[in-house]
Amino acid sequence: MTAQKGSAFLLKIGDGAQPPSYETVAGLRTTQLSINGDTVVVTHKESGGWRDLLSGAGTRSVSVSAAGIFLGSAAEDAVRSHALAGTIEDYELSFEDGSKLRGRFLVQRLDYAGDFNGERNYTVQLESSGAVLPS
Repeated sequence: MTAQKGSAFLLKIGDGAQPPSYETVAGLRTTQLSINGDTVVVTHKESGGWRDLLSGAGTRSVSVSAAGIFLGSAAEDAVRSHALAGTIEDYELSFEDGSKLRGRFLVQRLDYAGDFNGERNYTVQLESSGAVLPS
């Protein structure tokens, strides 16, 4: 098994249609995905002193962080519009092996920075709203 390239880990935003068509958010240099889950403890006196968890219970969420160089693409403009409006949109994460995760996300944070003689860069933090599923 070979290592997968980070450059092939892409964040894409939906176009608002149903079913959505996705466009790559350009200029990303780093992308990170975190899958989080809360547990429901169901330990009882017959657990023998060991903690028991309830399978399939609790709250699951997906967080996506990305950082890159602002290029002014339509996809970057859409992310900014959703951040300003506080609206939820369809996003897709695609990987080098062809696997994909799709779900609806809220832009929780969008930061821009730039040096006087350098390019403008940005970071974005997305939080899932509803199920995030393989496609």
